[in-house]
Amino acid sequence: MRRISRAVTVRNLTVGGDAPVSVQTMSTVNPSSTTEAIADVKRLVGYGAEIIRFAVPDMAAAKGLERVVRASSVPLVADIHFDYKLALQAVAGGIDALRINPGNIGSDEKVAAVVDAVKKKNIPIRIGINSGSLPADILNTHDGHPTAEGMVEGALRHIRICERLDYKNLIISLKASHVPLMIEAYSLLATKVDYPFHLGVTEAGLLREGTIKSAIGIGTLLHQGIGDTIRVSLTDDPAEEIKTGRLILSSLGLRHFGPTLISCPTCGRTQLELIKLAKEVEAALEGIEEPLKIAVMGCAVNGPGEAREADFGIAGGNGKGLIFSHGNILRTVPEAKLVTGLLEEIHTYLENKH
Repeated sequence: MRRISRAVTVRNLTVGGDAPVSVQTMSTVNPSSTTEAIADVKRLVGYGAEIIRFAVPDMAAAKGLERVVRASSVPLVADIHFDYKLALQAVAGGIDALRINPGNIGSDEKVAAVVDAVKKKNIPIRIGINSGSLPADILNTHDGHPTAEGMVEGALRHIRICERLDYKNLIISLKASHVPLMIEAYSLLATKVDYPFHLGVTEAGLLREGTIKSAIGIGTLLHQGIGDTIRVSLTDDPAEEIKTGRLILSSLGLRHFGPTLISCPTCGRTQLELIKLAKEVEAALEGIEEPLKIAVMGCAVNGPGEAREADFGIAGGNGKGLIFSHGNILRTVPEAKLVTGLLEEIHTYLENKH
């Protein structure tokens, strides 16, 4: 059962409530380079990004956001630390959301100025707590180490500042690089507030390790019904973050982004180049939006039966192979024509359906 959270609107996208869990990423381009930033937005949207965040280190970046926002088909978030003037400029330029911690931008007057500005335009703020940057006083009360309780305390500190200013248009994140700590922190805060959550394992690492850590951390919480928007943080092209995020949601059955490929591991019974074949099928499925389950099996004896839940599949062996659907064999073809034969069956099905 999904955790009940309040709905927050980010431009034309709803985060929280009963809205689908959205996938976001962060551009590596400085928005002061507006042409490059706009191009990067279009590229990332093409991969499926539904929210894109930009770091705003200085006023040139804050001012550059205005053109980027106007050119973007998806909501953009300005990531700002310490300088409230950058937040005010981003809001004036039409930004869709801020990632800022109210307690870190100075006096009460500065916080009030930012809150007043976002209130007027119905712009949400994401409060982001990272385990590695908790205030010293919180760390000192928790033996000098980040804990789930300390992270929640840090989040509540910023939340209360906003609530005192009668502002509750908030999204909260509690990121840690240690997966169990991240899971524990979000789970604890979920019992205390009803704000929507942005899930992520921060500093997750390179593609392989980062994907595994993110899938475990984000996936565990989503399976428990916790989480409303996600970012997979990888030391890689942001496009990989989007792909991984979508795969996590697809694997849990929460969203469907085109075909899902299932394939068996290689073994001694395999009589064809299974890895190569699976990669060819994966590439051939790009561009198909129908949420089909496609199987690539290495054994013609057991393949159709083991993958009987697949909409379509292929199973090969010794120079020829089978094309099947829901466990029923459609035809036998030479091994070299397995992929083209599979695509013919898929496209015929799609044409008849639509």
